Amino acid sequence: MRVTRRLLGVLGGLVLLAVLAEPVAAQSSVNERLISGLNQKLLYVAVPITVLVEGILIYTVYKFRNNDDPSPTQENRRLEITWTVATAIILLFVGLASYQVLGSAFIGGATATSPDDGQVANLTQDYPGEKVPAGENAVQVEVVAQKYLWNVYYPEENVTGEKNRVVIPANRTVYIHVTSVDWLHAFHAPDLGLKQDAFPGQYNTIITKATEKGTYQLYCAEYCGVGHSQMLGTVEVVSQEKYEQYLQKQQQSGSGGANATASNNTTAGNATGGNATNATNATNATTGNATNATNATAGGNATNATANATANGTANGTA
Repeated sequence: MRVTRRLLGVLGGLVLLAVLAEPVAAQSSVNERLISGLNQKLLYVAVPITVLVEGILIYTVYKFRNNDDPSPTQENRRLEITWTVATAIILLFVGLASYQVLGSAFIGGATATSPDDGQVANLTQDYPGEKVPAGENAVQVEVVAQKYLWNVYYPEENVTGEKNRVVIPANRTVYIHVTSVDWLHAFHAPDLGLKQDAFPGQYNTIITKATEKGTYQLYCAEYCGVGHSQMLGTVEVVSQEKYEQYLQKQQQSGSGGANATASNNTTAGNATGGNATNATNATNATTGNATNATNATAGGNATNATANATANGTANGTA
């Protein structure tokens, strides 16, 4: 009896620790907070059930360990009704808790099955499925997956970002439009609670709001070929000021590079054309000189030959 009480006391203590335990790590985004909160609520249910079942099993094994002639079980309607009602209550609790999270726009409100509220301007692909921000000051980012990298664009600013680097501001709602140009990939930033498939031919939109600044690892969570393990990137959460500075830097880098390239090409073309013209002139001069030399030589020889013939004829006639 004492052993049973001690065992139940230990199991009760474990249940209490599980219920009172709070996550110590800071939650990096609204998505992470919702997912962690749901996991914690489910833990409140799972741990007591596990402890209860295992406790009954251990108690039964210990109590009847020397029973060599067990009796058949008898029907107990009260017990059957009790565990049926308890199971129904548990399922109802799990269902309501899950629905509250899945019903949030940050988790289940921006999928490929969402109603089409319009189209996002300046997207690089003519695919359907993107979720348009509904009357809020949200940031929009387009992430296009391909073997084996992430292409990043900012459609509102018409800016091309760096490959494998997604920069978003903290404490602002962000819409990430994910798609692919070849085959299946998956955008996965686990520390931010973000995961969405990248399908060719359609967009899937992630809605998030990051609350902790920092750099978070980005993975491809769908096996996509021999370079799958190298398809890595980062999601950087920065302040609003640094985010604006980053966009300005990308704009200046993109336009300056284009102008420099165009100028260099024009200069190179002019230089090449000038060199070609000079070479043609030099060829013509050389040809002209050769022609003149040939004409001069031919004319001189012909004149000399005529003079020699006349002289010889006069001398022969005199003789």
